[in-house]
Amino acid sequence: MDMEIISKDENKLLERIEIRFKATHAEEGTPQREDVRDKIATLLKVPKERVIVDSMRSEFGRMETVGYAKVYNTKEAAVKYEREHILVRNKLKERAQPAKKSAPAPQEKPPTEAKAEEEPEAKPTKEKKE
Repeated sequence: MDMEIISKDENKLLERIEIRFKATHAEEGTPQREDVRDKIATLLKVPKERVIVDSMRSEFGRMETVGYAKVYNTKEAAVKYEREHILVRNKLKERAQPAKKSAPAPQEKPPTEAKAEEEPEAKPTKEKKE
């Protein structure tokens, strides 16, 4: 896989460098996110843990993938500013397991209420006089 950096912008406010890249992969399939992170880290000479691949897109039949990545000044800055699902995709954070909720037990009704529900009251009816 050959990697080419198309654009590189510094964002001082969010403590990162924003990169647009193009990966050419003629001999293999679409590259994995981890492989792209490795390649960007080696090109920019930074630790892999600071590289976040935000998105990658490849078209059917073309041997190119274009994408957007961010290289943070520190790993702490990456964790601070990135959305959680992006951190999970880039393996900087573990997916949070949802807490299992047990269904509340049905409450028993007092006998007077239960009896009232079972036997509906008789409604008085009007009888016609002939």
